[in-house]
Amino acid sequence: MNRIAFSIAILTLCWNLSAETLDRSKLDSLFANLEHHNLAQGSVAISSNGKLVYQRSFGRDNTQQTEYRIGSITKVFTAVLIYELIDERRLSLSDKLSRFFPQLPNADRITIDELLGHRSGLANFTNHTGFDGWKDKPKTHAELLALIQSQKPDFKPGTKADYNNSNYLLLGYIVEQVTGKDYKTFLGERILRKIHLDHTYYGERNGFQPGEAISYKYENGAWKQDRAACLDNFCGAGAIISTPQDMLTFIGSLFAGELISRESLAQMTTIKDGYGQGLFPYGDETHAGFGHNGKTEGFGASLQYFPDSHLAIAYCTNGEVYPKAQILDRIFKICVGIPCDIPTFKPNVINPASIARLEGSYSSADNNIQATTTAEGGNLVISVKGQPFPLLALSDHEFWNVAFGFFFDFSHDGKLTLRDVDDVYELRRN
Repeated sequence: MNRIAFSIAILTLCWNLSAETLDRSKLDSLFANLEHHNLAQGSVAISSNGKLVYQRSFGRDNTQQTEYRIGSITKVFTAVLIYELIDERRLSLSDKLSRFFPQLPNADRITIDELLGHRSGLANFTNHTGFDGWKDKPKTHAELLALIQSQKPDFKPGTKADYNNSNYLLLGYIVEQVTGKDYKTFLGERILRKIHLDHTYYGERNGFQPGEAISYKYENGAWKQDRAACLDNFCGAGAIISTPQDMLTFIGSLFAGELISRESLAQMTTIKDGYGQGLFPYGDETHAGFGHNGKTEGFGASLQYFPDSHLAIAYCTNGEVYPKAQILDRIFKICVGIPCDIPTFKPNVINPASIARLEGSYSSADNNIQATTTAEGGNLVISVKGQPFPLLALSDHEFWNVAFGFFFDFSHDGKLTLRDVDDVYELRRN
């Protein structure tokens, strides 16, 4: 064995995760605290070298068999189906969209490669189309294609990358045209039955089905059932339902070469302008990984794989208040041995001088958010758009609005970071 190969072997060995080396108690504490404070519900599973090393379900009636809508993680499945067709020479990366949908804007210039890498420039069919009004109502292929066709493209094909559901909706339809089968059938033949994903399926019916998790949103201090979107409207962009364990099997099979060729996997994991083809970069400089997140009406999901250590993390939630990104960051750090705190969300009494230090006005030029903080009765209150939000102190700089689940972090340099489930906003003291 040469020196380089030996070094790689040692690094891989040192980073190998097992049920014995994983700090399960730290993960248990994280999810117990989230559940106790109504900040998240769902399921998580972690594997190393194809073996399950941790799993837990938390929150309202969730078990390891609970099936969740995984949103845009569907795009990874779609990319795999496209590359299977490429491997069989039934499709090529250079094929033009005009071969399938000549009526769409720039169809004679957009390639399969650009659809996979979010570089088509097509308008997103879920933006500026009254989506919230029709998301739970079935639409035909023709109706959804018309939504894309009616909108002006966002940019010229190939000039940049910008995440867009239309790209993978079309790729799902292209799978159907090339194979002569509907997406559900081809998905079942080529992935689900092949690698025995017994709790993964295409969500084609309206409403929540037996065995499927119901989604919840948190409002005014209570969980309320969310609307169920019609998943068939998303096809290859977001129609799949699964479990964390099945997701681990899928991503492990993909990187083991059981679904597509090594050449095709290399294409999927080539990052350009922050995007791969059906995959995104995850981890850090020492622990490089790939994966995808998903979100749809009260559901959130994440699937990550780290090739050097064969570590895989799958997370599904049907109700979230504490930002998913914060949860995933801690899961990752615990898995790879990076020190991290486990939030307890316990109230912290801080002195009046510390409260007074945070009073003032804050704003952001990027998103036109303005906020004012005042001390009232020894507590901090923040007002946004005239709406006051009382804050619970977690530390001398971290605060939580319990009713709506907003988190606020005041740094010593005058910066205020506001986090909700989906977004992070940076404000500065005026």
